[in-house]
Amino acid sequence: MKKAENGNTVKVHYNGKFNDGTVFDSSRHREPLEFTIGGGCVIKGFEDAILGMSAGDKKTAAIPANDAYGSHRNDLVFTFGRAQLPLSVEPKQGLILSITEPDGGVREVTISALTEDSVNLDANHPLAGKALTSDVELVEIA
Repeated sequence: MKKAENGNTVKVHYNGKFNDGTVFDSSRHREPLEFTIGGGCVIKGFEDAILGMSAGDKKTAAIPANDAYGSHRNDLVFTFGRAQLPLSVEPKQGLILSITEPDGGVREVTISALTEDSVNLDANHPLAGKALTSDVELVEIA
C-alpha cells in the first residue's frame, strides 16, 4: 500500500486540539484538507505526522510548539500610545488589527494588553508557544 512521502498531494481530515483536549479547528464537517507534503502550506509537525501513513490510516500526533507555530517571541510585542491608533478603533484586549509594515506588507496583530495611555500589539501567531495535538486521518494520496 502506498505510503505518504514528500511531494505527495494528500487529503486529510483532522481535529486540532490543545493539550487539554479543547478543539480549536476541525475539518470533520467540511471537505478534507488538501495539501502537498513539503510544500510549506501546513505546520511542520502536521506534515511530519502524515509522512509514512497510508490512505485510511488514523493517528494522534503530539506537535511541540517549535514544530507548530514556534515559540512566543517577546520581540514581536510592541507598545504604542493609544493616540497612535485610528480614531475608528475602540481598543480592547484580544482585538485583532491589520497593520501596514514599513515595507508595505500587512500583518495581523492582537491587542494583548491595555493601559489608559498605551496598547501592546502582539504580532505573534495566536497559537505561538502552544504545544498542539492533532487527530489525523489520511483520506487520500494523489
